[in-house]
Amino acid sequence: MSIAKTIEVTASSEKGFDDAIRLGVAKAAESLENITGAWVMDQSVKVKKGKVAGYSVRMKLTFVLK
Repeated sequence: MSIAKTIEVTASSEKGFDDAIRLGVAKAAESLENITGAWVMDQSVKVKKGKVAGYSVRMKLTFVLK
C-alpha cells in the first residue's frame, strides 16, 4: 500500500510556461522524493509596456510518501 501527498507550488519564468513548469518541478524535487505527477491549475503572464515579461504557473505536485 502506498500513500501520496499533494502540495501546491507556484513557479515563474521569463522564457515560457513550459520552462516555469520544469523549474517548479525541479526545485520541488530538491527537497521532495518520489514526485509522480503535476497538475497545472492556473497560468498567467506579467505584462510590462505592452509586452509579455514573465510567465507563471500554479500547480499541484503529487508525491508518494515513504
